[in-house]
Amino acid sequence: MLPLAERLRPKTLDGFIGQKHLVGQGAVLRRMIETGNISSFILWGPPGVGKTTLAKIIANRMERPFYTLSAATAGVKDVRDVIEKAKQSRFFNNASPILFIDEIHRFNKSQQDSLLGAVENGTFILIGATTENPSFEVITPLLSRCQVYVFKSLDKSDLEELTEYALKSDIELKERDIEIKENEALLRFAGGDARKLLNILELVANAQPDDKIIIDNKTVTERLQQNPMAYDKDGEMHYDIISAFIKSMRGSDPDAAVYWLARMIEGGEDAKFIARRMLILAAEDVGLANPNALLLANACFDTVNKIGFPEARIPLAETAIYLATSPKSNSAYMAIGAAQEMVQKTGNLPVPLHLRNAPTKLMNELNYGKNYQYAHDFENNFVQQQFLPDDIKNAQLWQPQHNPAEQRTAEHLKNLWKEGKKY
Repeated sequence: MLPLAERLRPKTLDGFIGQKHLVGQGAVLRRMIETGNISSFILWGPPGVGKTTLAKIIANRMERPFYTLSAATAGVKDVRDVIEKAKQSRFFNNASPILFIDEIHRFNKSQQDSLLGAVENGTFILIGATTENPSFEVITPLLSRCQVYVFKSLDKSDLEELTEYALKSDIELKERDIEIKENEALLRFAGGDARKLLNILELVANAQPDDKIIIDNKTVTERLQQNPMAYDKDGEMHYDIISAFIKSMRGSDPDAAVYWLARMIEGGEDAKFIARRMLILAAEDVGLANPNALLLANACFDTVNKIGFPEARIPLAETAIYLATSPKSNSAYMAIGAAQEMVQKTGNLPVPLHLRNAPTKLMNELNYGKNYQYAHDFENNFVQQQFLPDDIKNAQLWQPQHNPAEQRTAEHLKNLWKEGKKY
């Protein structure tokens, strides 16, 4: 018999649990599917949240050819073969076939390039599924032709709804006397993953006598024989350990940083994923206190792309220790946040006339660029003038923090801006 997760895989949108922001009544993907007006898109989210299931629902509903590839096993030849089949299946004004590619992030550049022309000319509609950020894993030309929809981990109410549905609807479970006394461990080990929840439920149910099955926190934990040293790069611990890694570097603890790094390496984590997270931390948490951190993190990312494991562990460790031991500042992060908030509140304020470009005679006559003072014509390559819109001309969005690098910068600006700005 099929596993519980396969037996309960929904075949219609009405049976789909979770992702209400995308497939609930009136939501964008539901409208697209119900009208049949499908355009290319990529589903991005963690494992077990319904990406493949939604693709299968679309396959069942759409009256058009539907092809499937797994990027884990398919090559360029497979892509070309399916493109040729798609071309042959199109007659007159028939709707475009649909190609679903699971784990599309596993396709290399040449494989993704081979999809471009077919997506662009409508040979097929592409639906991709990925657990990795498409911004990093999907080539820009292909990404620009696809809408990205973000799938979320199932929340507590989703998992409870799925549990209840399984007990009442599954051909096997509904015949058995199952009582759930406690569900905290069940939900915690599932980690927002529907497939994992159903696998655990089936495991626990099958491990008990048929007369009465009691599911509680102790039973679930014992049945799973959870190993605290385990690392599931597709599961909840993946997110816990990367969180501990980031917080250790932010907290200036190099020993903890390399420990969590080792946990990820031993668990088979993707080196590029680790390097990307360090790039973000270098900009967000080290920032202007040590601008070289971003350069080193970027060099690390380039290096691990070139050499891979096992050697990649060395630049990863070097960068993790460097970031952990660097002085910290989030002033740039805070400044852009404050600036975005101000833009949202004030709208499109006009650019002051003296800062505008005047490429035409009319613009020149309208005083575009008039009275602009070229900084290099003045002592110290600076002249005090207004650069913000009139309504917010005195706003100060960047606040230097108390580290040597930013204090030197603040002192320099203080000497330049004798009026109007306080650093």
